[in-house]
Amino acid sequence: MNRSSKTAAAVLTAAGILAAGWLPAGSATAVGGAAPPPGERVLWGSVTIPPGRDGIMEVSELSGPALGFGSSLTLTAPAGAEVTGVPLTAAGYRGEVAADGRTAAYTATSAESPWRTGTFPFVLAVPADAEPGTRLDGCVLRLADAEGAARASGGCQVTVGLPSPALSRPEAGVPLGHRPAASGTAYPGAQVTVSDQDGNEVCTDTAGSDGVWSCAPGRDLPAGANRLQATATLNGVSASSEQIQITVGSPAPEAASEAPAMPPR
Repeated sequence: MNRSSKTAAAVLTAAGILAAGWLPAGSATAVGGAAPPPGERVLWGSVTIPPGRDGIMEVSELSGPALGFGSSLTLTAPAGAEVTGVPLTAAGYRGEVAADGRTAAYTATSAESPWRTGTFPFVLAVPADAEPGTRLDGCVLRLADAEGAARASGGCQVTVGLPSPALSRPEAGVPLGHRPAASGTAYPGAQVTVSDQDGNEVCTDTAGSDGVWSCAPGRDLPAGANRLQATATLNGVSASSEQIQITVGSPAPEAASEAPAMPPR
C-alpha cells in the first residue's frame, strides 16, 4: 500500500466534503452506502481515491450544540482502507491515528467553540489491488463529547477511482498532419477517449492488459492550434490526462522580411 505523499500528492485527489448535521445518539445514520436523502441531518462525507494512492476527506465546520474541551471527532476507515494521517495544523486540536490504521480522531484541546470553524482532514489510503468503481463499505464518522457520549454520527463513502491516463503522443508543439495518431497508457481495461479543445471526440481505444492504448482520428482535424486530452473510464469512474497543445497542418509561411529590390534606373 502506498503511504507516501500524504499531503501534497493526496491533495491532488478528489477531497470529500462533510455536510454538517447533528443527531442524538441512536438516531438513524447513513453508513458505508448511498448518500443520505436531501435534508437528512446526518454526518456525511465522500472521497474518490485511485488504487494504491492516498486521498483526503475534509470534514467542514460543524454547527449544533456546543462541545468543549475533550470532545472528539473520529473516523473509522472502511474495509480494505486505512487512515494514514491527520494533517490538521490549526491550534486547539490534537490528531491521532490508531496503530492498526482502522481509526483516527481529532480531540479539542483548547479551541474556542471547537468544530465551528475550519476543516478537519483525514488521509485515507486505498490498496493497490482495489477495483476501480467499487465503494468500500464501513466508513463511519462519530462526534462525541468529553465523556465519550455520541452527539452525532453518520457515514462516509470511499469510492475507488482511476489513475489519470497518460497521453504521450502526438508530441506537443510539433506541426502535425490532419489525422495525428494518439497513444499512451491507462488502467488496464479502461475505455480511453481523446477529445479536442471543444470537447469533440477525436478517437477511442481500450487499454490493453499492459495499459497501452492507441487510436487515430477517423476525420481530419481542423487546421491550426488545438488541444488534446485523454479521458479514461471504467466501472462508472473516470480520470483525465493533462492537455497537450498541438498544431495541425503546416505553419503559415512567414512574410518576406526583406524590402523589394529597387528597379534599375
